[in-house]
Amino acid sequence: MSLLEITLRSFAALAALLVLPLVAGQAEHKVMAHMQGRLGPMYAGGFHGWAQLVADGVKFVQKEDITPAAADRTIFRIAPAVALIPYLLAIALLPIHPGVAAAQVPGSLLLVIAVIGIGVLGTLMAGWASANKYALIGGMRSAAQLLAYELPLVLSVASIAMAAGTLSLSRVVEAWSPWWLIWQLPGALVFLVAATAELQRVPFDAPIADSEVVMGPWTEYTGLRFAFFMLAEYAGMVVMGLLFGILWLGGWQGPFADHLGWLWTLLKGSLVVLLLIWIRVSWPRLREDQLQRLAWAVLVPLALAQLALTAIGVVITA
Repeated sequence: MSLLEITLRSFAALAALLVLPLVAGQAEHKVMAHMQGRLGPMYAGGFHGWAQLVADGVKFVQKEDITPAAADRTIFRIAPAVALIPYLLAIALLPIHPGVAAAQVPGSLLLVIAVIGIGVLGTLMAGWASANKYALIGGMRSAAQLLAYELPLVLSVASIAMAAGTLSLSRVVEAWSPWWLIWQLPGALVFLVAATAELQRVPFDAPIADSEVVMGPWTEYTGLRFAFFMLAEYAGMVVMGLLFGILWLGGWQGPFADHLGWLWTLLKGSLVVLLLIWIRVSWPRLREDQLQRLAWAVLVPLALAQLALTAIGVVITA
């Protein structure tokens, strides 16, 4: 691979990181405005509130960048980057069309799951380094949530890898069949719930619950550093949506896949992102004990049952 090709692929992944999360953010503004009767996002800039995202960006840029005097300044400042950069790596690894990915590596599924787990460390670093009791409590909640929901997420993905017989995302899509929509449905539900918890979105937003801990790990952040955490959340939504579409919905498989495969992948990922937004609008926040009970008493056994079912299916069809 030439240096020019590497550069172009890197810029393509960076462009996707900068554009797709903003599209997800704008979609969330609009969907929430329609479902909850919010007026602001429907009027900013005139026609259908097209400038709402621009207004938010200008607001973040104008705010002063403040670092608390008692904070661990180095950790405090790099935490937003630690939260955001892993999603750049994940986007680079996701194939959206046959042979089209910014980085094509063996075992891409395993690598995507690994870098997604790293992204949560940014939240933990922010909570610890802020020298704020609310931020620390939010960070501890994040740690507990990460430990609880990482296991069912990995188990659900392991079921898909076992069914496809590969750790390559491209080969998973090639091995996919519509039968998986039934066969792997329990794993899909586990992944969707666990991914929502990993992103710390409603109803799993206890670490950043503004009514309890102000903004949790983000309490002391202002300006662009706060905006980077928001961008990381939307980037995580995009990554989880595309990953779900690739693993459970067949990725680029569809009519005219040779030419429109990339469109099918983006469409399927977009539907999952809209579902995450819908969940945020519709569900109340879980208490911490309810959150842990759901993970260990429901999702883990269900993921293990799915793994056993997949093993039986693989042996029977071998």
